[in-house]
Amino acid sequence: MQANSSYSSYHGYSGQLQGLLSKMPPDVATSYTQEQLLHLDEALRKNKAKLPVNVKGRVSVPFTTTRFFWVFLAGRDKRELSRGEINVKKTTLIALIAGAILVSTLMGLLILYLIKSALGINLFEHFSLGIWGWFKQNVL
Repeated sequence: MQANSSYSSYHGYSGQLQGLLSKMPPDVATSYTQEQLLHLDEALRKNKAKLPVNVKGRVSVPFTTTRFFWVFLAGRDKRELSRGEINVKKTTLIALIAGAILVSTLMGLLILYLIKSALGINLFEHFSLGIWGWFKQNVL
């Protein structure tokens, strides 16, 4: 295959490829074959991020003579995770599952306690948590 002889043959490619080639030394940019340019152009087009919502949230915080910015980004991360990020992901998932189980257990116990109280069953004489009284007064 023959290498390109001038920049004029790049007009059929995307602006991304044209910009990339314009930043290279001319002898390097002209050394690519048409097939290589075609595949580079295809790779650059596929690599372009496709976000359904483009929201840029930025908060500026002045600090003496310097300003700092907090930028909030949202989206699916398609990169491969490092070992530390995998550990954080697993720990977070375990914490979320444990939290969901804990909340579900507490809600189940509360419902059982309310059913027990509604039926008038006392497990301990002269002892009440006060939940049934509050529930009857504010909810029922």
